[in-house]
Amino acid sequence: MNKVKMLYEGKGKKLYSTEEKDVLIAEFKDDLTAFNAEKKGSESGKGELNCKISSFLFEMLESKGFKTHYIQTIDAQNILCKRVEIIPIEVVTRNVATGSLSKRLGIEEGRVLPFALVEFYYKDDALGDPIINDEHCEILGIIQNRDELDFLRTQAKKINAVLKEFFDSKNLRLIDFKLEFGRDSAGNIILADEISPDSCRFWDKHTNEKLDKDRFRQDLGDVKLAYEEVLHRIMMA
Repeated sequence: MNKVKMLYEGKGKKLYSTEEKDVLIAEFKDDLTAFNAEKKGSESGKGELNCKISSFLFEMLESKGFKTHYIQTIDAQNILCKRVEIIPIEVVTRNVATGSLSKRLGIEEGRVLPFALVEFYYKDDALGDPIINDEHCEILGIIQNRDELDFLRTQAKKINAVLKEFFDSKNLRLIDFKLEFGRDSAGNIILADEISPDSCRFWDKHTNEKLDKDRFRQDLGDVKLAYEEVLHRIMMA
């Protein structure tokens, strides 16, 4: 399978068409962005680490019965995936207060939430990816019906339960994470994008050391080392 034409370049990946209509190649980039791309950087080897982490987690979720766009890993920075029409909603699930939730509601960072909180954000860089509710989704016409939103919430909570338990076994706390979903050629809504330290917040279970993109956001340094540590832990038997 070969790259034919670049279809899209995002903050963390490039998507290419292939010889097969419904199969794409996703290339993970070394670029780092934060604050709606206001802060930019690069970390050599980050793309390869995110590719390995995402591939492992997609395979694990597939084994648990979740449908994803992932087909197989091609090489260090590229995966084969199904072509999907991305639903422009970022589905964010939060287990612990931090980041924008703490800023918006004044909840102290590190407070464990009484339940997994699922929030929707409109995927639009020009608008700064604003938080939206069900009615906003209907007005924007980005869903076909309310049942789709219920499905996204349910899937996010189920995936959260699986990932939270898995990462806990690796001495990692899953603080929060972003998921994206898309419609495949048959119209089914499946998990897409990536699951990596770019899209998740991981804290060490014992020290609360941050092992994710917050190291770049907050100028903590050692970004690559943090991503390497996440990969090392999830790959351990």
